[in-house]
Amino acid sequence: MTSVRPVQVTSEMVIGGGAPFALIAGPCVIESKELCRSICSAVRRVCVDLGIPYVFKASFDKANRTSVNSFRGHGIEEGLQILSDIGAEFGVPVLTDVHAPEQCALAAQHVDILQIPAFLSRQTDLLLAAGESGAVVNIKKGQFLAPGDIAQAVRKVESTGNMRVLVTERGVSFGYNTLVVDYRSVPQMAAASGVPVVFDATHAVQQPGGLGNASGGQREFVPALARAAVAVGVDALFLEVHPDPANALSDAATMLPLDQLKPLLQTLLRIQDAVRQA
Repeated sequence: MTSVRPVQVTSEMVIGGGAPFALIAGPCVIESKELCRSICSAVRRVCVDLGIPYVFKASFDKANRTSVNSFRGHGIEEGLQILSDIGAEFGVPVLTDVHAPEQCALAAQHVDILQIPAFLSRQTDLLLAAGESGAVVNIKKGQFLAPGDIAQAVRKVESTGNMRVLVTERGVSFGYNTLVVDYRSVPQMAAASGVPVVFDATHAVQQPGGLGNASGGQREFVPALARAAVAVGVDALFLEVHPDPANALSDAATMLPLDQLKPLLQTLLRIQDAVRQA
């Protein structure tokens, strides 16, 4: 895959530039501090065992839920404090979504990576505010964008002087309530943007609005999509995980059961080794 500029997330973690793939993982939304602690502890332990760089993720607010009645989180102040506490307790970098320019500077005081949701990947004011925060910025490519189009979003962030940018592939719209992944997009996004590419294997199996008042999904295909992404050469993998996905408060149809994470990562490491030795 095209050589990209590495991103220094922390003094100990680099994504891209030939580094081993990193894992960004956690629950979709902050359901409780206790759940976040439990998931982060379990995933961190697996990543330490396997030598995989780990970023904890959770959203303090899910502002793009299908239904107005869907659970969104506990608010920005409580949510960011939980994320800050998790990062400090477990010694891992933390990622969360931002949805409005005024959230960026505050969120950057508590987390290491600000994520731009796919539906907002063209919002100039949001991208500029995220860049000005000084945090790493991960831009999810909109389901409506061609791979090369993500370069313009990256240039918006870079115009602030912030060169620590990641981009994420999460599938493209294909008819109604369906997403598909074209793996040509991974090298195309890298070539167009010059920054590390992340693959979101759990949102890629989402069926937006497929349940009427919620999004559906086909989590059984998460391992297959993740394997293909590592074979293509992604710099990081994004997975939402949960000990009991069926009863999760958000993205119940797509999150990977926590007990399936380690065997999947072991397979992915073997694929990465095979590709790099080829």
